[in-house]
Amino acid sequence: MKICVFGLWHLGSVIASCLAQKGFEVVGLDPDSDRINHLKKGMPPIFEPGLEQAIKKSLSSKKLIFTTDEKTALNKTNIIWVAFDTPVDEKDRADVDHVIDQAKKLFEHVESGMIVLISSQLPVGSTRQLEDDFLKQYPEKKVIFAYSPENLRLGKAIESFTKPERIVVGLRNNEGKEKLEAIFKLFCDNIEWMSVESAEMTKHGLNAFLATSITFINEIAVLCEKVGADAREVERGLKSDPRIGMRSYLKAGAAFAGGTLARDVVFLDTIGRSLSISTPLITAVNISNQGHKMWALNRLRMELGDLNGKTVVVLGLTYKPGTDTLRRSSSIELCENLVRKGVIVKCHDPSLKKLPPEYHGKFIFSSSIIDALKGAQALVVATEWPDYKKLSIDDILQNMQKPIVIDANRFLEKNIGEDQRICYFAVGRP
Repeated sequence: MKICVFGLWHLGSVIASCLAQKGFEVVGLDPDSDRINHLKKGMPPIFEPGLEQAIKKSLSSKKLIFTTDEKTALNKTNIIWVAFDTPVDEKDRADVDHVIDQAKKLFEHVESGMIVLISSQLPVGSTRQLEDDFLKQYPEKKVIFAYSPENLRLGKAIESFTKPERIVVGLRNNEGKEKLEAIFKLFCDNIEWMSVESAEMTKHGLNAFLATSITFINEIAVLCEKVGADAREVERGLKSDPRIGMRSYLKAGAAFAGGTLARDVVFLDTIGRSLSISTPLITAVNISNQGHKMWALNRLRMELGDLNGKTVVVLGLTYKPGTDTLRRSSSIELCENLVRKGVIVKCHDPSLKKLPPEYHGKFIFSSSIIDALKGAQALVVATEWPDYKKLSIDDILQNMQKPIVIDANRFLEKNIGEDQRICYFAVGRP
């Protein structure tokens, strides 16, 4: 079976390499020639543990090739897998038109019998829109449109794709089910078959539920700080109730970031508004989360007073550990807020050798953790890189002007949180 994976940033690169390693003949297609040239050399567009090795292995086996040529990519193809990562702006609004327009560029090369499988994160109804537009242009061609929401996690994307607990697939009818099942069964026996619109809505609902869970427990946690309760103990009490469960997304800490969860909350809010349906709970999720993003800054104000001229070190700049992406990083957002308050921001991140040009002159980048700590009046643990577990009490006491540690997720609580010489603050800690 020949599969064309269209769109080769994070999502598409992972899908293409994983499919090739299962023995499928895979063509990776992307309009960005620079990206394709890098991929041909085995260089992924984003750091993801194991991805470079997977791509190089697939290239050497001849099961994976990359091209910018649409006609070549779709020649004798059985499945076109649309895997563009949907761009999101600073207000969590997705550039849906970008993905739709890219998909439409393939229409002239799509032949009867092909399956167009969408995995890009798009609002419910997008697959129907593409399907209708295709039928208007090519009514004589019989093509199957399907939707399977992406299920990747930055830093664990290959494992997420190859070992999912379940896979959601939306189809109009049973046409194409056999071919799709032949692919997905290689990764998971638990396939949830449903309508296309239900599959699209499942993705929105899932991310909105996770976002709601995070904002809920963070609001509880802030109350805990004030009344002397410990949010970790409250979490344990909630999760021990079988109606909630131990695997529920309840862990007080930093606000969610990155745009993935927020994008679906905005999708649902926008859909509700377009249908004149009130969704006050969903609308409030992003409002609450935006407010919680100020937790570290507010705590610094409480401990340091006027922030102007103060030196604060921020450990970790990437969106999350295990990746090198800074886009939509809450850590970068915090650093920029601090600079606006007149703070001298020193920073460190083990995945970076230097700051990108756009941050030159804004932050002071240190190549070592100890150098970053020197002279600082407060420390913020922003991204939970394992390297920071090595940080000792003596490192803080001997290098910082003031031993103030802001650690939203309690990452270093066991290391330094119980020492009375250190002013240690975490979300939900009394």
